[in-house]
Amino acid sequence: MVFAGGSCSGGAASADGIKLDPCRFAMQVVRGRWFMFFSSFLIMAAAGATYIFSIYSKDIKSSLGYDQSTLNTLSFFKDLGANVGILSGLINEVTPPWVVLSMGAAMNLFGYLMIYLAITGRTAPPHVWLMCVYICIGANSQTFANTGALVTCVKNFPESRGIVLGLLKGFVGLSGAIITQLYLAIYDDDSKSLVLLIAWLPAAVSIVFVYTIRIMKAVPQGKTPKPFYWFLYISIALAVYLLVMIVVEKTATITHSESIISATVVILLLFLPLAVVINEELKIFKQKKHELQNPQPLVIAVEKTSQPPPPPITESKHGPPTTATTATATTTTKSNNAVGAFVADMFRPPDRGEDYSILQALVSIDMIILFFATICGVGGTLTAIDNMGQIGESLGYPKRSISTFVSLISIWNYAGRVTAGFASEIFLTKYKFPRPLMLTAILLLSCVGHLLIAFGLTNSLYFASVVIGFCFGAQWPLLFAIISEIFGLKYYSTLYNFGGAASPIGSYILNVRVAGHLYDREALKQNNGVRRTPGTDLTCIGVECFKLSFIIITAATVLGALVSLLLVYRTKDFYKGDIYAKFREKITAADDDMAMESFVSEGKDAEEDVKKKKTTTTTTTTDEEEMGVVINGDGKQKLEKDFT
Repeated sequence: MVFAGGSCSGGAASADGIKLDPCRFAMQVVRGRWFMFFSSFLIMAAAGATYIFSIYSKDIKSSLGYDQSTLNTLSFFKDLGANVGILSGLINEVTPPWVVLSMGAAMNLFGYLMIYLAITGRTAPPHVWLMCVYICIGANSQTFANTGALVTCVKNFPESRGIVLGLLKGFVGLSGAIITQLYLAIYDDDSKSLVLLIAWLPAAVSIVFVYTIRIMKAVPQGKTPKPFYWFLYISIALAVYLLVMIVVEKTATITHSESIISATVVILLLFLPLAVVINEELKIFKQKKHELQNPQPLVIAVEKTSQPPPPPITESKHGPPTTATTATATTTTKSNNAVGAFVADMFRPPDRGEDYSILQALVSIDMIILFFATICGVGGTLTAIDNMGQIGESLGYPKRSISTFVSLISIWNYAGRVTAGFASEIFLTKYKFPRPLMLTAILLLSCVGHLLIAFGLTNSLYFASVVIGFCFGAQWPLLFAIISEIFGLKYYSTLYNFGGAASPIGSYILNVRVAGHLYDREALKQNNGVRRTPGTDLTCIGVECFKLSFIIITAATVLGALVSLLLVYRTKDFYKGDIYAKFREKITAADDDMAMESFVSEGKDAEEDVKKKKTTTTTTTTDEEEMGVVINGDGKQKLEKDFT
């Protein structure tokens, strides 16, 4: 079959002789759900500027004359902006995803461009508070990218949300290593220009793909679609390649031309999922062609129901009908008790899995438990990651080793995200293994890494960095999947970002107030109580520098695991059932509605044909409990017209 029309001439033949109009097929690919998912990959892969702050922070410190305390303040506002995305969530509730992505691109460009102009002397040195504003705005753009792309993908694939979250969050974890490879190829180790790269690159990617990210009609899946597994294999190949390049770059000298080759390989691996997208769309095209050539009769069952007569309206002897009086009284009562009813509704949520309102979710015991467990878990692992350089220095590791395993944390972060996403989805589908229980297991596993740091066993930091990076990454897809399952998807944009706010809270409590304070206290003890002078650092050497801090962090993480067991107990009946049944029911109901509309439209077209062509069509109608309707050749013509 050759499709006519369009601006392209000719057609390309596939293996089985089907001729394709290139323009029409390209449009089908670009408008498809799999290309939308591929676009989200690229947006996530460019949204990790906050993970490479350590590379350009030294330029900020030297160019603007900051001491370490001021730089730590700047880092805190960076983390605050990167994790508090309530604004982007609320905006996404009332606007399409392209608005959120566009706003994020503008914020990213503005924030990091102003930092670049400041550290290169193109503007007057800004006040510290203004630099904090710049980096907070630039980092906050990451929440807009997450909300616009990731939340949209979860809504488009509701039956594979764990896998979707794992894959997309995995690319966020790899983004720091990806951007580093591109920066070395483009700017040849000019770290100031790295800030310029992270100003324009994420913004450009978001703008290029902004209109491909949109809410689409969900389709029934059955088992996990194969493209997800191909995306996983490609992402693993990318992660392994980045792992090799990180080790090579830390152990040998790489020329600029070799950096260009490395970046080219990274780009090719990033675009390799496009082959999976095209192959999947080709299958969809062949399926549609088969349906056109072999039309099946469309049978719609219409159930005839008898409606009971309305109840009689009795009038009182001295007034209007009783129903009117009751309605008036009810309206008056509702208006008088509006505030009370609102508060009562806020504390009377629907069943788990139904769509909670934002306030119902925020005051829910389930959300409070989940939020507290995340503060303990993410806060502890993030503290270890942020201090990994100083931990290695205090334990006497060589600088090259410290640099290597600090860089490799992004790879373990990726591994945790995709493993938790895929494993939790498979265990939930096949064995009804609840996601909150897997979150508890991850929290307990992270305690192993914390204790290895606390007691400073010989060469244990290598293994500790793997455990910490893996557990930090694994917590995110589990957290966001649990929120979507318990509280529904209607207000997921806001609730997703509320869950992410646990990270800066945990980081401030465990990193700043615990680890930072105890490190400084031990450093003062080693320096005989000599206070730090501006522009200098107090260095602490030995196991005692972080021992008490990570014993406290271990205790806090165990407490978080115990609290998460309460959520496991509260949701055990919910996870025993089919939590995706309602999504399949909605899809089936929507398909039935579309089929009925198509049937009515076909009936009208057939009636017009009867009038114009004086032909007759046969329609069988009975007065039994069901009515069977068969669409004839006119339906095939219309379907072919729509398809072409």
